[in-house]
Amino acid sequence: MTPVMLVATRLATFDLRRYLIGALLWLPVHVIPLAGGLVLQQLFDQLSGHRPAGLELSLWLCAAFVGVEVVRGVMIIVAWTYGVYWWVAAATLLRANVLRSVFTARGPAAARLPHSSGESVARLRDDVADAVDFTDESVSLAGTTLFAAAALAIMASIDPVITLVLVLPMIVVGVLSRLMRQAIGRLHLRARTLGAAVTAYIGEIFGGVLAIKTAGAEEAALERLREHNRRRRDAAVKDRLATDLLDAATGTTVELSIGLVLLLAAPAMRSGDFTVGDLALFTSYIGWLTGLPRSVGVALYRLPQAAVATERLTRLMAAHEDADALSRNNGVWLYREPPPPMTVTPDRHDRLEVLEARGLTVRHGVHGVDLRLERGSFTVVTGAVGAGKTTLVRALLGLLPLDAGTITWNGTPIDDPGTFLVPGRAAYAGQVPRLFSATLRENLLLGRSATDAEIGRALELAAFETDLAEMPDGLDTVVGPRGVRLSGGQVQRATAARALVRSPELLVVDDLSAALDVETERLLWDRIASRGPETVLVVSHRQAALERADQVIVLDRGRVAGRGPLGELLETCPEMRRLWSAELIAEAGERTGG
Repeated sequence: MTPVMLVATRLATFDLRRYLIGALLWLPVHVIPLAGGLVLQQLFDQLSGHRPAGLELSLWLCAAFVGVEVVRGVMIIVAWTYGVYWWVAAATLLRANVLRSVFTARGPAAARLPHSSGESVARLRDDVADAVDFTDESVSLAGTTLFAAAALAIMASIDPVITLVLVLPMIVVGVLSRLMRQAIGRLHLRARTLGAAVTAYIGEIFGGVLAIKTAGAEEAALERLREHNRRRRDAAVKDRLATDLLDAATGTTVELSIGLVLLLAAPAMRSGDFTVGDLALFTSYIGWLTGLPRSVGVALYRLPQAAVATERLTRLMAAHEDADALSRNNGVWLYREPPPPMTVTPDRHDRLEVLEARGLTVRHGVHGVDLRLERGSFTVVTGAVGAGKTTLVRALLGLLPLDAGTITWNGTPIDDPGTFLVPGRAAYAGQVPRLFSATLRENLLLGRSATDAEIGRALELAAFETDLAEMPDGLDTVVGPRGVRLSGGQVQRATAARALVRSPELLVVDDLSAALDVETERLLWDRIASRGPETVLVVSHRQAALERADQVIVLDRGRVAGRGPLGELLETCPEMRRLWSAELIAEAGERTGG
């Protein structure tokens, strides 16, 4: 089974009861016009004199026709109201599986996520809709097929020759739809890709308003947005043109069919073999019969669109996951409270004694780096800009894919560091702080549970208690998007507190002190070293961290240039001496305000 058909089948069956009930509500919407055509046949035969006429019976037939249409209208409202729940549940299932993979699947998520968050949002919005719409179209296809089978049987019993002629344009439309399938898929993929690029760039503009204004680049930014939009518009027009051409070809069958009926029915009506009521029935059914090739056409052009959507959504998932994982029913709760989240707590009996990495290699990053972190050690990785420091720690934690190398925890190999080195084995304070537009408490906990005393201890270790005392709302202070209501130093220390509140065996800190003054930085390292996690791995070039280190690892262009205590390296490693001298000058300038 192809990936797109697997996804469609799973979406139809994951909530089979609701899908079938929705289908049973929609099927009468397609079938009820059969009754309307039969009523019209009887009515016009009476009015034209082919049957005994009576005013009362004619009025009853008119009332019956109106009643049929009213019932159909009510069924549409009920079916639409009920069916939307299945649609939303199916879309939620796909989105939940993608997010589950991003957050919990083996392997680094960074390797599969688009460069822009806007691109990911576009896939979760548009591609999910394409996949669900294709599955949803199966109900319309079943309904129109059922109507067509019954209608053709009735029409063939009246005049098989005219009925056969009416089928021919529909066959032509079906063949045309199949021929255009690949072209529609190709055009739709380009339209989706360029549409996502516009969404991504708009997100970048809003995220970089300050940079654009200070650089005086407003017009250049808008011109680039216009160019993105021009490309998206051209691709969208071509995509829509292809589908509309197919839709127009399908609609043309209505006009052709009516013309054929009139041409063929005229001689039969003169001979009395074909009545006015038969003509009314045929004319009534023709419009509805075109729903079959139309539904077939829609299904055929939605199929390549859904295939594109399935492929783009699967690319967001781990390498070992496919359409099966994308569409697996892991539970969707729309009508009741979900079960409590399962928090995986690492085995505290397997406490860190030594974490060892050998031959870590990341393409265009680090090459053959060995690292040994013993319990109670304070290790600093330092080096010039671009030396590979951040790449090293991110690869160690499984946030970047390794091209070579092994990692062991107390001598036991770690197959997937991204799912093993998690709180509370390890906690990570990244180089770029990430705060959300929520309260300080919510930013620190991110859904975990902790007492105020535990939060207070983490804030104290991060040298944040004075800042907290000055906030009127304390832990309930809303920090704003990306923490814009906090200073740069406060954002970095809040990020450190978020890692510390998880009480990890190993604390990994990447260039935390970049926005801190010298005194605050020294206080923070003193507290972490004396009362924080026993084992600390730090990326830093700052004097306070280097002087605290038991072991310093010097990187130069992705390779280890030196390893050992700071004093020893200052004697034996030229790169360390160069970095140390530059840092002493920089920090002296900070103290004097230069």
